[in-house]
Amino acid sequence: MTPSMATNSCSLFWVLLLILQSTLSNGSESITPRSLMEEATVDDLQLAFKQKLLTSRQVVQFYLDQIHKLNQDLRGVLEINPDALSQADIADKERSEYESSAQTLPKLHGIPVLLKDNIATKDKLNTTAGSFALLGSVVPRDAGVVSKLRSSGAIILGKATLSEWAYIRTSKAPYGWSARGGQGVNPYNSSLEVCGSSSGSAISVSANMVSVSLGTETDSSILCPASFNSVVGFKPTVGLTSRAGVIPVSPRQDTIGPICRTVADAVHVLDTIVGIDSNDNSTNEVSQYIPVGGYGQFLNSNGLKGKRLGIVSLMFLQIKDDAFLNQTFEQHFTTLREQGAILVENLEIANLEDIHDFTSSGEFVAMLAEFKIALNAYLGDLVKSPVRTLGEVIAFNKNNSYLEKNDDYGQNLLKQLRRLMESEQKSLRHCQI
Repeated sequence: MTPSMATNSCSLFWVLLLILQSTLSNGSESITPRSLMEEATVDDLQLAFKQKLLTSRQVVQFYLDQIHKLNQDLRGVLEINPDALSQADIADKERSEYESSAQTLPKLHGIPVLLKDNIATKDKLNTTAGSFALLGSVVPRDAGVVSKLRSSGAIILGKATLSEWAYIRTSKAPYGWSARGGQGVNPYNSSLEVCGSSSGSAISVSANMVSVSLGTETDSSILCPASFNSVVGFKPTVGLTSRAGVIPVSPRQDTIGPICRTVADAVHVLDTIVGIDSNDNSTNEVSQYIPVGGYGQFLNSNGLKGKRLGIVSLMFLQIKDDAFLNQTFEQHFTTLREQGAILVENLEIANLEDIHDFTSSGEFVAMLAEFKIALNAYLGDLVKSPVRTLGEVIAFNKNNSYLEKNDDYGQNLLKQLRRLMESEQKSLRHCQI
């Protein structure tokens, strides 16, 4: 969304708000225009709450209706929280009680949030990474980021679909597929890629099935689906947001961040979920870099003015023969220049091809090695679970081939990991002899 589009969207919201105020003041039947909530930002919704033109219950019901209407085709939402409407009622009551006080409610108070299905919630929702292997498991506590959302008064709307096991089960399945959720679909064009692994979070925000969402990223799992589904994804520095209670891949790389429709919404969500969590030691060190007053103070419609942005030409070689894509990127570059950015063209980064290669860089092997240790620790901490180790997950997929579509997609990455571990154990035995 360009700055001019954002301005037009904001203006349209204000026009609709004024129309609705006029309708209500004339004693007409109170009907909330559908367009008042479609594409509405967090600030828009908070304004409507303040003007008593919307309630959190109405907003939640709107998104539930959207999910009922669209999700059968798009497959962005995996589960709906049965307590979402009751949470909305609590938020509405709290807002009414705060009216007479000088206190300000948190920015996400009364706002529905969708969570990727690897982020634990200690409620009636499942946390399964899209796999039937974890269906019915019981987590010991809310994930750290969920605790912060609840403290802010946000409403947990449900769980979003994802690439199963954050796309570390198999390389043969398409992005956005999981056994529990099926195949996620791009809202703009069903023939286009949704990317992953936080596909459902991006699909749902893009299709107006929720206000804002959370995704997780190990390697492009927030940024890629946000890009492919035309929304805003923000990947925080590792440790800025707690990973505690999130089904892990790589503790060195895992991070949790917002996927929203606007930059401002992403910042509001980020401000809510950052900070120290005693269950994730990495947050202790990184929290010292969180600015006093939060990140929202730096939102600036003229923020691009004078900023130097590098264009890495090597990354555009793959589209050099595509006239349409080249023209599209040039239009974006022109927009950036018009907003005051200084574009540094033909920027070179040493060894970029090696860095960008998932295999030759060693990243993939390191990730697999970390995954087994981290996953076994997560499974071992569960109050109840059908599986307790990576080996049991592999066995479950094999024994439940129909449910998990094992014949179609297999589990080559998990098996590769098991072979890696067996090779390491063999080497260690030789060293001990």
